[in-house]
Amino acid sequence: MNRAFNRKKEKSWMHTPEALAKHYIAYNAKFLGNTEVEAPKGTEVVKDAVRKLKFQRHIKKSEGQKTPKVELQISIYGVKILDLKTKDVQHNCQLHRISFCADDKTDKRIFTFICKDSESNKHLCYVFDSEKCAEEITLTIGQAFDLAYKKFLESGGKDVETRKQIGSLQKRIQELETENCELKQQLQDLEQQLMIAHVPLAGSVSMQPQSTDIFDMVPFSPGGNVLGPTQASNGCPIPPTSLAPNLGKDLFGAEPFDPFTCGSADFPPDIQSKLDEMQVNFLFFFSTRFFALYECECSEHSPNKWIFLWLWKL
Repeated sequence: MNRAFNRKKEKSWMHTPEALAKHYIAYNAKFLGNTEVEAPKGTEVVKDAVRKLKFQRHIKKSEGQKTPKVELQISIYGVKILDLKTKDVQHNCQLHRISFCADDKTDKRIFTFICKDSESNKHLCYVFDSEKCAEEITLTIGQAFDLAYKKFLESGGKDVETRKQIGSLQKRIQELETENCELKQQLQDLEQQLMIAHVPLAGSVSMQPQSTDIFDMVPFSPGGNVLGPTQASNGCPIPPTSLAPNLGKDLFGAEPFDPFTCGSADFPPDIQSKLDEMQVNFLFFFSTRFFALYECECSEHSPNKWIFLWLWKL
């Protein structure tokens, strides 16, 4: 193994500083995977990780699985690992979290670097297979470190803190976007449930609004329901009973009273005697008033004489 962190002034790098500072250098490689390591750096640590991931790759190859191809984007801000076809970012390893980078001198296709994970704070070793560019990729990462270190000295350390804040904000933005997608899905589910709840069931009876008078009261009919149509607990109207209303009774179920057709046998004896007494008194009062008027009005020359005589005969 050979470390790529060499900041000698006479070191000649492969790329211009602007290419790594303002843009990035891209390489294609096969991604064997990553695994947790106990130390942030060390040749033996990297060798153990390479042996472990190579063994896993042989098992997957025997099962018919191919090693995925990725694109590496190297800049002074870090190393991004993207899917070669979709360009989706699989891993974003910030440069200040990378603690070790090396290529394998016994197998020149293999190169690795160790990065501290931002979420778990564990040290992970990333292993790649590049047939022709393993050493070149390692030197490019070393050049990115050299430029980042110079920029750190020029800014007095403020640039690193700014990058840390930017990384935290980007992570927070991704979390909010994920939460926003989940809330949108929940809102769509609620809208579908409300639409299903408002669909009327087959065979259900629709209730028509009942007409009212100017006082907002339901008109009364002797044969109708006084309280209006009622509904069951499920919202459906209760069907009317089969008994027809008895029109010969009033609202309270009593027989209607007609004072002009009732006879003496319609009342108890005590009530009937009271009615007879009232009738006699009324006739006596009427007779007294009649004769008094007759004496005043019915003289021989009065025109009302014949009218009073006719009433008396009645």
